[in-house]
Amino acid sequence: MSGRIPREFIDELLVRVDIVDLIDSHVPLKKTGTNYVARCPFHTEKTPSFSVNRNKQFFHCFGCGVSGNAISFLMDFSHLDFVEAVEDLAVFAGIDVPRESAGYQAGPKKDDLNSLYVVMEQVAAFYVEQLRASPKAVDYLRARGVQGEIAHDFMLGYAPDKWSALAERFSQKLLIEAGLLVSKEDGQAYDRFRGRIMFPIRDKRARIIGFGGRVLDDSLPKYLNSPETALFHKSREVYGLYELLQKNAKPARILIVEGYMDVIALAQFGIDYAVAALGTAASQAHLDLLFRFSSELVFCFDGDKAGRDAAWRAIASVFPSLKGGRQIRIMLLPQNHDPDSLVREEGLDKFTERIQTARVLSDYFFEHFSKDLKLSEKESCSNLIEEAKSYLTQLPKGVFREMMFEELSGLTKRYILDNEAILAHKKQEKKHRLQSGRLSLPSFVIALLLQNPKFIEIVEQKEIDWNQLEFEGVEKFKSILQMIAVNKPTNYGALLEDFRNHTDEVIVKKLASFDLLIPDNGIEAEFCDALNGLLKQGREAAITKLQAKADSKGLDREEKELLLKMLADR
Repeated sequence: MSGRIPREFIDELLVRVDIVDLIDSHVPLKKTGTNYVARCPFHTEKTPSFSVNRNKQFFHCFGCGVSGNAISFLMDFSHLDFVEAVEDLAVFAGIDVPRESAGYQAGPKKDDLNSLYVVMEQVAAFYVEQLRASPKAVDYLRARGVQGEIAHDFMLGYAPDKWSALAERFSQKLLIEAGLLVSKEDGQAYDRFRGRIMFPIRDKRARIIGFGGRVLDDSLPKYLNSPETALFHKSREVYGLYELLQKNAKPARILIVEGYMDVIALAQFGIDYAVAALGTAASQAHLDLLFRFSSELVFCFDGDKAGRDAAWRAIASVFPSLKGGRQIRIMLLPQNHDPDSLVREEGLDKFTERIQTARVLSDYFFEHFSKDLKLSEKESCSNLIEEAKSYLTQLPKGVFREMMFEELSGLTKRYILDNEAILAHKKQEKKHRLQSGRLSLPSFVIALLLQNPKFIEIVEQKEIDWNQLEFEGVEKFKSILQMIAVNKPTNYGALLEDFRNHTDEVIVKKLASFDLLIPDNGIEAEFCDALNGLLKQGREAAITKLQAKADSKGLDREEKELLLKMLADR
């Protein structure tokens, strides 16, 4: 990385870009009243429920509940991470993205990265030419049943069995930086890939970031991947994702296999939703990447002991990624088969049925723990509980985590104490849940303020001592208020960035999208009346609380002075 993107730039970008113009360039919008509407691009619907508000710089779907600002839209619509979305938004606005350098190690400049992308593309084209000129490589692919169309789609190539095939044609400096040349101590360099079928690894934007190479015989290593470079980070990329998205941007499921040739073979049989980890176990970054495109991931492993061990290692990494609406399945193949051999033996229909009926994670997880344990024995139950809890506590808080703990409790016939934390979280969520028809007064005031951040000036003019107020949710109210007061966002779109990944993000989005049914010319007056009402209600509640304490326990000197002051101000 070349440094963080300055927060001031992000705020400026959100002010400069009109969210209506941005979304309209991807999804045609139609003006209805003060809003713009369309059929939601994030779920299937017949009538438009997707609304974009120019004043708030905010979108919301009343059908599926998705909402956010311009950056959020690009992240969801184009399946980008945050930095990629900011970069795309900057391109839309016609400006460059600056980077902070203080406190960070400078990485390659943009021009240097572009040069690396160019040389990677040129090398891939060179490998394609070499494949056509190599009967041995062509015969190998034919023997594996690889068709010309698939070889073209995946841009398969061949690295000639020479020490300097690349070094003689391209910049050695760029080749070394791209991981395609290996430098020796004497200053000489040689091609990393020699005598191998080449698999270009492309990112979501079709840029070649690395290569995988497979030998034509049984020599070792059978597979060789590009090393870590400025372009390539194998813990964050998977093979075949670009090709998958070209076929279907929103697949019902994604199949995760172990090798490049598995992806190629399955694609030939019409299973074009397979990807492969790049010589490493699936990481949380891999899973979060894939879950952007599909809510269901199916891990496919060989059925031997090595495959079962690999399956369990994969499971160990998935728990932090299992938020609501996401599902993991585990598919173990018969002994002595990989996806390539099995799909050829039993055909597409049978193989597809295996994918669709693969074991769900919860069943596989508890079967793994309980199959060799005598649950009637206290020691066995204790071992199961302790080991299972080490995984389950990694689950994000929510319904699935609660159900998994309940399953563990039912299996062992014992109540699991960690469930108390879940129940406490659930109670807290319920406390802040919006009522379907009406908001509480504190929520109403915050909703008005979120939708009109400029009203923070009205709040600040009152010089309110919030410690003298008492109402339900006062701490949450103060937390949100402080965020707005400190950052002074120009609109809700900018304000939303302050709450991205914040503990209050969900409640903020809900309140911001709530239709308050107030005409534009009456919003400020409504806010002032509501704020005054809340302050009066809060003071009265605080007085009542102090008087009740005075009658039961008595007040200390400071509390007595506060009560007298509040009664006098009344």
